[in-house]
Amino acid sequence: MSTNKQKIGVDVGGTFTDFSCQLSDGRRLGFKIPSTPGDPSQAVIEGVTELIENYNVDPSQIELFAHGTTVATNAVLERKGATVGLITTSGFRDVLEIGRQMRQQMYSVRLEPETPIFLAPGRRRFGVIERVGPDGEIITPLDESSVLEALTSLQIQKVSSVAVVLLFSFMNPVHEKRIREIILDNNPDILVSLSSEVDPVFREYERTVVTTFDAYIKPTVDQYLSNLSNALEDKKVGASLQIMQSRGGLAGAETARIRPVRLFLSGPAGGVMGALSEGKINNFKDLITVDIGGTSCDIALISDAKPLIRQEGVIDKYLVRVPMVDVNAIGSGGGSIAWLDKAGGLKVGPQSAGSEPGPACYGRGGVEPTVTDASLVLGLIDPEYFAGGRFNLDADKAYNIILEKIAKPLSLSVEEAALGIHKVLNAQMAEGIRFVSIKQGFDPRDFVLMGLGGGGPLHACELASELNIQKVLVPRQPGVLSAAGLLSAPIEHEVSTSFGKALKEVSLPEIIAGLEALSSEAHSLMRKEGISLKDIEISFSLDICYIGQAYHLEIIIDLESESPLEKVYRDFLKLHDRVYGHSVEGDVRIVNLRAIHRTPVFEEKGQAQLSSDRSVKESRQILCDADSGFIETNVYDRSNLTRGQEIVGPAVVDQIDTTTWIPEGWAACVLEDSMLLLERMGKE
Repeated sequence: MSTNKQKIGVDVGGTFTDFSCQLSDGRRLGFKIPSTPGDPSQAVIEGVTELIENYNVDPSQIELFAHGTTVATNAVLERKGATVGLITTSGFRDVLEIGRQMRQQMYSVRLEPETPIFLAPGRRRFGVIERVGPDGEIITPLDESSVLEALTSLQIQKVSSVAVVLLFSFMNPVHEKRIREIILDNNPDILVSLSSEVDPVFREYERTVVTTFDAYIKPTVDQYLSNLSNALEDKKVGASLQIMQSRGGLAGAETARIRPVRLFLSGPAGGVMGALSEGKINNFKDLITVDIGGTSCDIALISDAKPLIRQEGVIDKYLVRVPMVDVNAIGSGGGSIAWLDKAGGLKVGPQSAGSEPGPACYGRGGVEPTVTDASLVLGLIDPEYFAGGRFNLDADKAYNIILEKIAKPLSLSVEEAALGIHKVLNAQMAEGIRFVSIKQGFDPRDFVLMGLGGGGPLHACELASELNIQKVLVPRQPGVLSAAGLLSAPIEHEVSTSFGKALKEVSLPEIIAGLEALSSEAHSLMRKEGISLKDIEISFSLDICYIGQAYHLEIIIDLESESPLEKVYRDFLKLHDRVYGHSVEGDVRIVNLRAIHRTPVFEEKGQAQLSSDRSVKESRQILCDADSGFIETNVYDRSNLTRGQEIVGPAVVDQIDTTTWIPEGWAACVLEDSMLLLERMGKE
């Protein structure tokens, strides 16, 4: 690799768009600019322009341009997806609406739909005459006239995308593929999503939902990635656009446009991969990550240097069967609005001021108190150094809005109200951490807490104290770690298929044959990325459950072990006991087979300074608690911290992308690679 090559990672958030650039001399540059919600690509191009003009980045020498995007998720949240038609096997057109008959609103007077009917209302759902049996045999040939009849009705309704979900097509996709041919022959402008390609596994409702979501967001994602790719070409960027997938691996923009449903939670996945990479450098294999941005707090767990992956996620309250990093997103961020309920109780979030107008202290017209306003009142953030000095915050507006909306109604001082906002926020985030740890059989006390995002290091120690966690790790660029994580993420493709046989009834050669077929398909995807077979790490897994059980667990299969199937069975029992609290010797079945191809990941260490006498840049009045009042606290410049330097709290560490708060009872040490390790003093 040429030494003058550069890498860029860009993560678009609700408030800020984060940039991380590895320069040709090995230095890592990170910064934030305000997001442009109307067209997220504008902020991306603005940042690229800044890198070129202000930091002498040669666009032709960029070898990696990786992007985490919220476009797919926002298309759903804002209901700005395509007009979708759904074609199913005759008699199954209402599967999307019927769902699983599991209701959350058991006692509501006015019931709301709990299935995503908005994706394809009844008038745009059509059944066609065909039938494939459970073993893949064709029982009723496809009646092409019924397809044409459905297509005619959909064209009248001006659909731009069609989802095709036929019964047992995951066993034999011939009818689905023929329907796509018919649609494109008659209208090549319509985009088509086939369930046999999007989600080729059993369970009709789940397969219908994920395929229809894919069709719903496909035109939006396709247009966005096409426009961004063209804009990067105009800027003479040498690298092709790579997109972060929800599972934590990168894929080329062309592949991402084909399977856009895999882009849900693209941004949070980048943060988890960045945390994984930073943790490995110091041999921290068990981490809980708290990524606090402007709009939300994303919490994830990394166990034994592996992020937890779930096969089904929640997007806007709907279950979507997409493999994704297990991230618990809650509406608690720097822009979260503090408000009083009808009983006078203090609440924080989930509503957010976002980037437009933003918190009151931004001076952009915000009229609601937020967490950032409270942090400013408490003295935790420097109004003249926010986002590296890109913003000058208005402390008076922050004070007055909290006084008007929170302090006066509660008969509190503004400082007490600001402390209350922080305490409510921290309680919500602590509960979110318990959800991803204790609920899944992990003790949070066995983990190191990593604070990332613009607000993570500000709250990390107080969260750790709440959960009795002894150590906090602050990465080198926590505020832009979701962008930096894109630079260390592997290119990855995952392919799965249904299997549906009892473990004791199958032979190892039968399973190997199925896995090799999947591996061949995954390799073809890698080949499209220009990746050689010798550069690929391959892993296989099986989804397993007890016979009669509704939910399965993913178990890695080691084909090199002495008895692979016996080991899979024992690993299933062990994992079942951890997740559900019990396991019994009994018959199990293999639900799905899965092959994962990825490129190796190489961690690059930073280097802390050897000496400096400029680490304390100022002192500031900070309110730690209502009883002690404001105290004079040293503020350190992180760029001038030295290797091995220790800082005893209370203290503040400022850097361009975040602020680290070290409360009393905590001490920080600068590690060899310039990361900060914070530890509780005198606690066991």
